[in-house]
Amino acid sequence: MNAKENSIVNFPFSTLLILFVLSILGCNEKEEPISSIEEPRKKIEMTTNYGTMVIELYDETPLHRDNFVNLAKNKAYDSLLFHRVIEEFMIQGGDPESKEAQPNDTLGDGDAPYVVSAEFNSKLFHKKGVLAAARDDHPERASSAMQFYIVQGRVFNDSLLAIAEERINRNMAIVYFRKITPRNPILDSLQGARNSGNFKYYTVLGDSILKLARADENFTSYIIPDDQRAAYKSIGGTPHLDQNYTVFGEVIQGLDVVDSIAGVATESQDRPLKEVRILKVRLME
Repeated sequence: MNAKENSIVNFPFSTLLILFVLSILGCNEKEEPISSIEEPRKKIEMTTNYGTMVIELYDETPLHRDNFVNLAKNKAYDSLLFHRVIEEFMIQGGDPESKEAQPNDTLGDGDAPYVVSAEFNSKLFHKKGVLAAARDDHPERASSAMQFYIVQGRVFNDSLLAIAEERINRNMAIVYFRKITPRNPILDSLQGARNSGNFKYYTVLGDSILKLARADENFTSYIIPDDQRAAYKSIGGTPHLDQNYTVFGEVIQGLDVVDSIAGVATESQDRPLKEVRILKVRLME
């Protein structure tokens, strides 16, 4: 027997038992998980004849992110127009019919043959520079497959934010009533006012629906969070669109390009008199 073996034999039995138990526990001890490295958000470079923007896509809206990336990879946006431009509001593009449109063509109805399910997130809002999905009057507020807009907006004060907050709640009340009473006559009248372009009557009906909604204990009024109010009062945006259209990215370079495009002259249908064309959209690696 060697010296090492002899030393073990001379250990008291109780000590050996403790060492054995500790060794078993040590074997069963769980390893600390390796902290995962957060992958950077996907970025899109959009080159126009007015300059280049870099757009970061939000991971919080994966359906819209992946759809936009797929369209970019397939060059679906290359050579399309920003066909609707409203200064201090937004610039809109993505109509596939705009690629070869003639000067007098009416644009805005073209799209891919599917929609993207809405992805509303209370932390994502319509501050200046955000990328959001256009949509028609879809009952579930699903987004257009291709058409998008980038917010320019304007700076708001507390009084204007109170008005915007009321518009947000009006829209939420309409959605709420569509879910619980889809055949309600007031909703039919609301749709009729929208279809006829009678927006004054549409607002009156919307206010009535909001009053009814607030009397319902299951309806919760929306309040613009303090951090978002601060953003709207500093850099600006379009707060009345919050919780009604999906926000899924933001311009991180090239906000001056948004301002340049937003300032172009337009005709009665908000189409720029001089073409504002998307030359290329690519995923940045």
